[in-house]
Amino acid sequence: MNTLECNFDGLVGQTHHYGGLAAGNLASQLHRLQTSYPRTAALQGLAKMRMLADLGIPQAVFPPHERPHFQFLREQGFDGSEREIIEKAARERPDLLSIAYSAAAMWTANAATVSPSADTFDSRVHLTPANLISSPHRKLETEFTHRILTWNFGKTAYFAVHDPLPDAPLYSDEGAANHTRLCVSQSEPGFEIFTYGANPDDATAPRPKRFAARQTLNASKSISRQHQIFSSEIGGQALFVQQNPEAIDAGVFHNDVIAVGNENVLLCHEQAFVNQQSVLTRLRETFPGGLHIIEVAASELSLADAVATYLFNSQLVTLPGEEHEMLLVCPSECETHPHVRPVIDRILAEPNPIHGVHFVDLRQSMQNGGGPACLRLRVVLTEQQRSHVQGNIWLTDDLHSQLQAWISKHYREELTLADLADWQLVEEVRDALDDLTTILQMPVRYPFQL
Repeated sequence: MNTLECNFDGLVGQTHHYGGLAAGNLASQLHRLQTSYPRTAALQGLAKMRMLADLGIPQAVFPPHERPHFQFLREQGFDGSEREIIEKAARERPDLLSIAYSAAAMWTANAATVSPSADTFDSRVHLTPANLISSPHRKLETEFTHRILTWNFGKTAYFAVHDPLPDAPLYSDEGAANHTRLCVSQSEPGFEIFTYGANPDDATAPRPKRFAARQTLNASKSISRQHQIFSSEIGGQALFVQQNPEAIDAGVFHNDVIAVGNENVLLCHEQAFVNQQSVLTRLRETFPGGLHIIEVAASELSLADAVATYLFNSQLVTLPGEEHEMLLVCPSECETHPHVRPVIDRILAEPNPIHGVHFVDLRQSMQNGGGPACLRLRVVLTEQQRSHVQGNIWLTDDLHSQLQAWISKHYREELTLADLADWQLVEEVRDALDDLTTILQMPVRYPFQL
């Protein structure tokens, strides 16, 4: 049975703004308080989805979350009617209002960790929504993400959607942004690499000094057990590696900012992992078949340039066909960068499965700290499993046209932090989401619809 890796991208929400909410994310901090362009952002993300769908790669969409998050504002002590809550928060704590309006759910690489059925003991696809407790604005996403995943993957004969891990620092989980799967083919058991930044149980483990590590070893191991990944004899193998704390301090807040893997290719920076050569040697020795490890030296590309251009946050996808050729989908920032473009040209010239590159304009997302890979959650599905995913979410020509018209109708051209005080924005979001639930055939309801 044909097994394919499918991309589930988040639609950029109407309240995409530059609040500088993500500590350790240098792009987010750099563009704080600038004017954002939500309509452009959403159309850029949709254009990337369309490009991949046109290449024959299954592409699905996740809906944006309702914003502002009124429950969060009430928990912060703001009371009265919803309009009064907005007015009070804008006047007294605009920083909290910015959190409540965050559109960060668009970066679905953080939505969940996913293990395909080829890797799991019960031969089901397992999904665990990330708790995202390291960031107040992202923690607000977990409940609705869980509901969406339960709707899309509700057929329990094929899927297992777990509860998020406990809301405790020991189990801080950032989802698939710290998870990479390598395999000979998508239908065969693979190696699931869980990358963590912190191990609270080991006082001697190296730690970042400038920024906090977000993913814990405890969280990664809990997910591996929950997903029933035990051994190569009955499923996939789990490998736990620590992210280099120097990279975290340089702005590599998630592992997918410094490494990307797909099937039998791992593209990573020299400073991606702790004890990196030992990690790569183990992979080479245990991988069944040829593993292409493309390591970029620090002398060739600095951590600063890697973070500024998000080269390693490119999507690495396998094109349809028996040749298993791969395409690197890079941010447009990589195309003319004097240090990054030579790295890409070298990769394309060397003997490996990567035979092409496509540059995409995601400037609005990039300025808020998320590149091509941040915008997608990878879910490996057989044809039968795919047929049981619920909702009108697969990007066809018709759905693309509907979403393009929906964005053009409902999204503002510009948005500033001062605009978050505008009650009209709340009504605009609700009107849009009312329409979207019909387009995507969503039985899941937003809080304002209940």
